[in-house]
Amino acid sequence: MAEKRLSEIIMKFFEEMAVDVLEERVVQYIIRELKNGRKLQEILKDPYVTNRIPEERITDLLANKELIETLEKEIQKTFEKDLNVFD
Repeated sequence: MAEKRLSEIIMKFFEEMAVDVLEERVVQYIIRELKNGRKLQEILKDPYVTNRIPEERITDLLANKELIETLEKEIQKTFEKDLNVFD
């Protein structure tokens, strides 16, 4: 009985770890695409994202600190570029 419970705990641990790795890869993909000038809405519809992350997990994914920092930088670049148009 204890052996079965231990086996279940180990399996759950590896499943969660695999999900974390997958989510991190998707976050890195989104960051890379943002830096390439693509819009977030467009990226989130990519098959690479939709085939790997369920729609209900996207909100959690968008809370990633590195992703938020990248979004802030891209917004800042856009504003700076737009402001330079008026110079």
